[in-house]
Amino acid sequence: MAELTAFAYQPGVSILHRLDVRMKLTLVAAASLISLRLDFAGIGLLALPLLGAAFGWRRSLRVRAGELRWIGLLLAFVFAARVLTADGTPVFSVLSLDITREGLREGALVGLRLAMVFLVGALLMAATRPAEIKTGVQWFLRPLPLVPAERVGTMLGLLVRFIPVIFEEVSRVSEAQRARAVENHRNPLRRAVKLGVPIMSRICERSDRLALAMEARCYSERRTQPALRASRKDWVWFGLSCGWLAVLLTV
Repeated sequence: MAELTAFAYQPGVSILHRLDVRMKLTLVAAASLISLRLDFAGIGLLALPLLGAAFGWRRSLRVRAGELRWIGLLLAFVFAARVLTADGTPVFSVLSLDITREGLREGALVGLRLAMVFLVGALLMAATRPAEIKTGVQWFLRPLPLVPAERVGTMLGLLVRFIPVIFEEVSRVSEAQRARAVENHRNPLRRAVKLGVPIMSRICERSDRLALAMEARCYSERRTQPALRASRKDWVWFGLSCGWLAVLLTV
């Protein structure tokens, strides 16, 4: 099911669910940028409240652990690329390639930073309806000249809604290929082609069907948007979060 992915909205009544979407988008952008400058200690402190919020949805943690393996593979690739390309003091060698102490440290740091960006984005989509994200993006873009805020918001809203669909298609194709023993092929390039081509084909087909359905229903970019209201509690939590991020910059 598409709604069971880690990047789909999960109903709830937590503080993150109730927070104004404009503040969420601001905090997500700030946390993502700050995480790229933090060291191990700062990343650990930033991860504490994020992991606390993630464990608030314990019912879907098992599903997410299985579906996040692709992100784990990406993080492993980034780690390996950084380890194999960084200069420094050699620790050991693998296939005539020197693994340095600096490379291990930088690879782990880059991987953790990227993992924080993924975690922040996943929490935003898990705690915010796509319609609210679309409205918040339009609110930020509307004052900018020559920027079609409604069109950009519509594109982003469709993208957020389509991410669970992509994970659903990946899961279906993977299960079908496991049933046909495709994973037993020794050639990794052939396995990648066998997996990638059907996924792209199915995603393009669903995109075409979605576009036809929107045209048939006379979809318009100018629609009634959810009301944006920031309460006093929202401003309090927003101020505390900004203060916490400012403290992290000094770590």
